[in-house]
Amino acid sequence: MKIGMFTANYMDRDLETVFKMMSRMGYEAAELPAFQGNGHLDIDEVLKPNGAKKIRDLAKKYRITISALSNHAEGQLVLGPHTKDTDSLFKGSPAEKIKFGMERMKKTAQAAAALEIPVVCGFIGCERFSRWFPFPYPEGWDEMANDFVERWGEILDVFASEGVKFAHEPHPNEYVYNVETALKSVELMGGRKEWGFNLDPANIILQAIDPVIFVQELGDYIFHVHAKDGEIVEHNVRRSGIQPTGKWNRIDRGFRFRIPGWGSVPWKRLLTELRLVDYDYVLSYEHEDVVMSREDGMEKTIDFLKPLIIKGIYEGRGDKLFE
Repeated sequence: MKIGMFTANYMDRDLETVFKMMSRMGYEAAELPAFQGNGHLDIDEVLKPNGAKKIRDLAKKYRITISALSNHAEGQLVLGPHTKDTDSLFKGSPAEKIKFGMERMKKTAQAAAALEIPVVCGFIGCERFSRWFPFPYPEGWDEMANDFVERWGEILDVFASEGVKFAHEPHPNEYVYNVETALKSVELMGGRKEWGFNLDPANIILQAIDPVIFVQELGDYIFHVHAKDGEIVEHNVRRSGIQPTGKWNRIDRGFRFRIPGWGSVPWKRLLTELRLVDYDYVLSYEHEDVVMSREDGMEKTIDFLKPLIIKGIYEGRGDKLFE
């Protein structure tokens, strides 16, 4: 298992500068942003002659593997919401937003193939951010299945033709957000091999769910993992609950995103379970910590995770263990 970093943590710096930092600190893999205007990677440029080679050569120069492309912003547009909530991602009518999101996700798959990257991470969207809440129309989530299968099925056809997998990141603002809806989505997609998950354990514990259970239930469909923690602030939960409104840095919030080791994610149990389901890819550090700097995060994340990496599984596991 390799420790990587989502380079969008440093979109104010050029990609080579970020690669230098990563290499110096021992990071082995990079997850690159793919949404428009990110400054690190332009998928239109990648698809031009020699465009992919430039990125591959740069990564090779610093001995970094590119683990995934990430396009959460434009993936969100596929299912929505298509109100002013997503105008900052793309401004247009609902039909225009859907068309743009679908075209960009297809192109992201093509760019990943050109870069020889096996997976794209992202969001899938949701008609209404509270669609998980049954009132006043409890059939809403089930009825969205038609749009999910139709739109994402068409996108996944391109992923299949390019030999790339899509890893949706379950999150409370998405159509697929927890263990139950993740399992249902696999069923809706007919178990197709292009459909799976980018496990961000912080998004899971934000819902008071044990991420270890997610791994047990969906291990075969976990294609990528974010190294991000979340702190359930117990004294604040009793005041405002886990998911209050307001800015993330509110001192009285019941939940804060943190760097690994500074929150409530059970990392030893989680890494153990990931190895037991034969996940041996990348832990990609994503910085959303509201307390410490990105530089603190880079340093402390790799110092925390490196000793926990399980380098090999006991060959005789489960068979005559004590003989």
